[in-house]
This record gives sequence, structure tokens and C-alpha cells, in this order.
Amino acid sequence: MTNHYYSHNPDVESNPQTITFELRGHTFRFKTDQGVFSKKEVDFGSRALIEAFEIPAVKGALLDVGCGYGPIGLSLAKDLVDRKVHMIDVNERALSLAEENAKENKVQNVSIYQSDRYASVFEKEFAAILTNPPIRAGKETVHSILENSYDHLTELGELWVVIQKKQGAPSAMDKMEKLFSNVEIVTRKKGYYILKSVKEIR
Repeated sequence: MTNHYYSHNPDVESNPQTITFELRGHTFRFKTDQGVFSKKEVDFGSRALIEAFEIPAVKGALLDVGCGYGPIGLSLAKDLVDRKVHMIDVNERALSLAEENAKENKVQNVSIYQSDRYASVFEKEFAAILTNPPIRAGKETVHSILENSYDHLTELGELWVVIQKKQGAPSAMDKMEKLFSNVEIVTRKKGYYILKSVKEIR
């Protein structure tokens, strides 16, 4: 079976629905479907990350790793119209939904494309990378998203991660500390940690 939300082509039958959420002061209509992450609502972790995020002072685009149908990337792009937001996912159904949702919500400053983690990401100077990582894909996948973020950030660029304590927040913090020599718990909500690391000037 390949009906996981982190599959290239989920083989679960399509059954689209539309949900409405307010994020960063804007009301969004999102088309969702079976075979994508959190199809019935914008999940609490993503909402916590969206609301906690503060744009870094450095110039550069943003990258949403594992964008799903688009709540993180589209809400930030709608709010930060002077920034380009790259949105990537391995799941083709999710990407198709993200494209539709960008049009539905009149968000144009986005680039949405398929990438298995950073395999198809050629930009190396992102001001921020955000991720609600696919926990069910396994620790190796989650940690590779953290590890490879470093080489795709500009100096003083930031990695923002949401992860539950019980699903690996302590080990994610350890990994980020080793990579960046710093990690901050921006906020904790209902067992979810919003973590941030800054790529220091060499």
C-alpha cells in the first residue's frame, strides 16, 4: 500500500473536501483530500508554527518542506507579499491541492514543486526554512530534513520546526544544536515544541 501522506502517489480513493481556516489574520479556503496530511483541518502543530513564525531580518525566500495542501506556505506568502515562498512535498496529490489552493486564495508569490526532501531544491540562500516534518516517515527522514537544511540557508537564515515532545522533540533539539551550535524553544503548546536554529556567520 502507498496511501501514506508521504507517498509519491497515494493509492487511496480521492474524496475531496473544502475547509476554512483563519491564519495570520487571513481567511483561507483549502481543498483537501484523502491521502494527504490532516485532511479534515489545519493541524494544531502547523497552526502553532504559522502563528509563532517571525520573519528573519535577512533577505531571501522562504522554504516550506513537506507543504501538504499548503497551509504553512500559503499563509506566510499571503502575509509576506514581498517574499517568495518555495513549497515542496513528495506527494503529488498534495502538490496538486496546494496549486489549487494558491489560486483559490489568490496567492501568487509561491513556487510549488515536487521534491523528496531537498533533492530538487537548488536555491541555497533561503532566509528561513519551515517544516512540520513527516513523523510517520521515520526518524531518519525527519533528521535528514534537519541536517540538510543548513546548506540551503543564507547566513543568519533560520530553521523553524514544529514537533511534539513525545514524537521526538528532544532528539530534534539535540540534532539542531549539533548542526547550528544553537537551538531555541520559541514556544510550547499542548505538547508541541516550536524550535528555531540560526545559521551563524562563519
